[in-house]
Amino acid sequence: MRERYVLLGLARARSDWFRTVGRWSTAAMLPAEFVRCVSSQELRARLRSGRAFSAVLVDGSLPGVDRDLIAEAGELGVAVLVVDTETTRDWRELGAAAVLAEAFSRDELLEILKATSSPVGTALLAPDRDGELPGGEPGGLVAVTGPGGTGASTVAIALAQGLAAEADDQAARPGVLLADLCRAADQAMLHDARILVPSIQELVEAHRTGKPSSPAVVDQTFDVPARGYRVLLGLRRPRHWVALRPRALEQTLDSLQRAFDVVVADVEADVEGEAETGSADVEDRNRLSRTVLARAEVVLVVAGPGMQGLYAAVRTLNELLAFGVAPDRLLPVIARGPRSPRARAELTAGMSGLVGAGAPVGEVVLANPLHLPDRPVDQALRDGVALPSSMARSLARATEAIRARAEAPAPADQQLLTRIAPGSFSSFTAQEHPGS
Repeated sequence: MRERYVLLGLARARSDWFRTVGRWSTAAMLPAEFVRCVSSQELRARLRSGRAFSAVLVDGSLPGVDRDLIAEAGELGVAVLVVDTETTRDWRELGAAAVLAEAFSRDELLEILKATSSPVGTALLAPDRDGELPGGEPGGLVAVTGPGGTGASTVAIALAQGLAAEADDQAARPGVLLADLCRAADQAMLHDARILVPSIQELVEAHRTGKPSSPAVVDQTFDVPARGYRVLLGLRRPRHWVALRPRALEQTLDSLQRAFDVVVADVEADVEGEAETGSADVEDRNRLSRTVLARAEVVLVVAGPGMQGLYAAVRTLNELLAFGVAPDRLLPVIARGPRSPRARAELTAGMSGLVGAGAPVGEVVLANPLHLPDRPVDQALRDGVALPSSMARSLARATEAIRARAEAPAPADQQLLTRIAPGSFSSFTAQEHPGS
């Protein structure tokens, strides 16, 4: 994996060292991207944007460079390197990672970066057209969601493992990707990821100004050999959703689907938008869920056992139907469900009677819920080994059945029938119709 440093810079206008670092970056003399800021307010805003940075390179003579700025960068894990032209302050005591003289060399800066900072993933600045995969047809997209605490993230892991086990090893592109697209992302913890970069944040950022090649997109993910899939880590902080631009996010999903046969997206069920709340900020906050759920081929809704779990699942299913998800794309999954056939039948009947209760008869027909018995998955997650194969296989086969049903053409007699809403045709009076 090719790595680079991402540096934030702040200096006085026409500073010699500021221009020099920019030239080193542009000419690839320094393995770094140099992001110039014009004020301390802009620097703080970029630090809070959610994008990963290696270090902040600042002019120590600026009035905005103080203990608070250094502490704010340090809380985000970003080292502050001060270029001191006056040597009147003890920058080390204020928290700076290093102090440089104004006339520092490229090698000196590189040594300090190696000692104080961490590289940020693979550079995704320009597409590699020679590395594009043949065909270009997008792969599948399956979403896994559910009310909080139902184990939807674990079900997403099991589904990705099951789909990977049935994937074609001779395919031209990688098989299955598990993408953590929740605002409160948990897959890094569930996979014991020691490195949180790269993630969805870097991938969306790369798509703001370009389109990386498929191999470059794959390079932003991590291999999980014990389960057969790759994983794309999620947001490092829930507040970092502000860094995800809508069109860049759409293009990122396109690239992921073209790079993998199937993308399993772990998303939250929050789909409220401006139409429901009157707030554009709420719609932007829920952009990840709304974008994925609107385009997913299959949406698995994970429910907990018991009356409360059934109520939460029905509410979620009705919200998704109101959002526009077609009933034939929904697959309810009851985790840790009862083993008794009678209890399962009661849950199935209760769900079918409550989902879409206000719709016309036959308008909302869901697939029967998939019941997953209680399995010892926590130990498998702690050990980093494969989840129970029966659980993964059941999820994969149920999902593939719905995908196949959605792709199958309608029977010839059904293709000729069209639903007509009452009052959709114009009426005419007796004078306009002499035979009436």
